Amino acid sequence: MLYDLFVPYREVAVRMRTVSLLCIIILCVWSGPVRGKGLGSLLASLVAKVPPREASAIDGSEFVRRISAARGAEREEAMEAQYLSGNLPHFLRQLRPVTLKGRLQGGKGATATIFVMPDYLAVGSDRDFFLTPMNLKTALDVAASYGFILPTRKMVDTIFSQSDVHLEPAPMPAGPEMRSTRYYLTHDLTIKAQRRSVGATLASLISGHKKDVVLSGRLLRNPERIAIYGWHWPWGAPIQPLSTVHGAAYADYSHGIRLVSETVLIDDEPMSVYTVLEDPALAGLLSDEGVLKGVRGLFARRGAR
Repeated sequence: MLYDLFVPYREVAVRMRTVSLLCIIILCVWSGPVRGKGLGSLLASLVAKVPPREASAIDGSEFVRRISAARGAEREEAMEAQYLSGNLPHFLRQLRPVTLKGRLQGGKGATATIFVMPDYLAVGSDRDFFLTPMNLKTALDVAASYGFILPTRKMVDTIFSQSDVHLEPAPMPAGPEMRSTRYYLTHDLTIKAQRRSVGATLASLISGHKKDVVLSGRLLRNPERIAIYGWHWPWGAPIQPLSTVHGAAYADYSHGIRLVSETVLIDDEPMSVYTVLEDPALAGLLSDEGVLKGVRGLFARRGAR
């Protein structure tokens, strides 16, 4: 049975992850409004829209068992239902700061700090979770409900460069089965084995093991497509260049959904990431494609499937 193949991932240091993460972030040199408000309050506010995980929520292995025969829209709906009920591991709520640098119009240097989930979206608990590739519609629905967005290509590159752990991509044979739950599970088990082999903790910012579903100007011009990018080798080269070849309903085992908070710090000042991405003077800090006009509407329209 598919369920029998699933080996729950256990971490000895699970209970220490929150303390360790907060200590690391607090040591960062941030000033002004963030320090005045309190970093703990800021971090808590960024995940305030994510529903708490219920005591009765199923673990990743049980979720895999339930969707073992599902494909397409049925599986996407099952994933979305779990996320909208708050069934994701606690460690994904422990956001990590990632810093991007650039220059504003006129040449003045500036810094943008985004807050990202340490791994891709997964259903389940800290001890037993399952990474879930999703299509664009589901990813946008979940991100919008949580108060998050998808990363840009520039964000993905920077997240990789600042990750604690780089896992090596593990491509599987191409074909129709790429979209099957069996492939999803097989790849998930491979990633778990990689994590164990390098001693990655749940608090680790981790990358290299999936392609990202991303925001792109190409997507905004043609929202019926899905934009994917990444799957970096350890030396930094991505397997997948930015592509919109597939339709918005497409998903396969290689996709990962990493969420980024709607709040970004520009030189320590909190701002809406939508404002930054749509501002010609600031967009270059977060996007190597320049201004992404209309990105706010892409998420605001979510809800109607």
